Amino acid sequence: MDSRFEEIAAALVRGDAVAVRAGVTICLETGVEPTEIMARGLIAGMGVIGHQFKNNEIYMPEVMIAARAMNAGLELLDPILSRADGPCRAKMILGTVRGDLHDVGKNMVSMFFRGAGYEVVDLGVDVPEARFVEAIREHRPRLVGLSALLSTTVPQLSSTVKALGEAGLRSGLVVMVGGAPVTQEYADSIGADGYAPDAASAVDKAAELLAAVAW
Repeated sequence: MDSRFEEIAAALVRGDAVAVRAGVTICLETGVEPTEIMARGLIAGMGVIGHQFKNNEIYMPEVMIAARAMNAGLELLDPILSRADGPCRAKMILGTVRGDLHDVGKNMVSMFFRGAGYEVVDLGVDVPEARFVEAIREHRPRLVGLSALLSTTVPQLSSTVKALGEAGLRSGLVVMVGGAPVTQEYADSIGADGYAPDAASAVDKAAELLAAVAW
């Protein structure tokens, strides 16, 4: 691996936003393709963070510090990649369902998926079923992530999945659900395609599901 990418990845893992930004800047100034910096620097670093998080080697504070470091690099790369319409693994719609204002878990999911090379359209919190339908029609994603943290809002996961089906949007679309009260059994019962207990595991699960669904 090129030492420049190794330095970016290592800086991200240790949460050094200044070093990540400097490394990305140097790469851009020397003509390195933004997609290569993203894949071999930022995504590689986030892969290490995801592995450590899933194995309880690091915890939420370290992940959030790494996220800030990643965002320092993304701030430089995102405008260029957007103009170039660069490739991504898949496009994802993400949001917390209607009636729920919690966003920490959703934001973690967004960070891990962006770090894995996905284009994430984050609808925010308290998102009604109709807004998910509208966003899917507009952006044509392959993946939708629905979050609910409260036991009182978990039923909105079911109503949102149902609304997507009634709108004729379920063919080829992978729907994942998550949140503290959610289980795999509940995901199965409402017709969701997948569930993951944490943001890092969600990336692996999404890749597995996307590989199995025709597009």
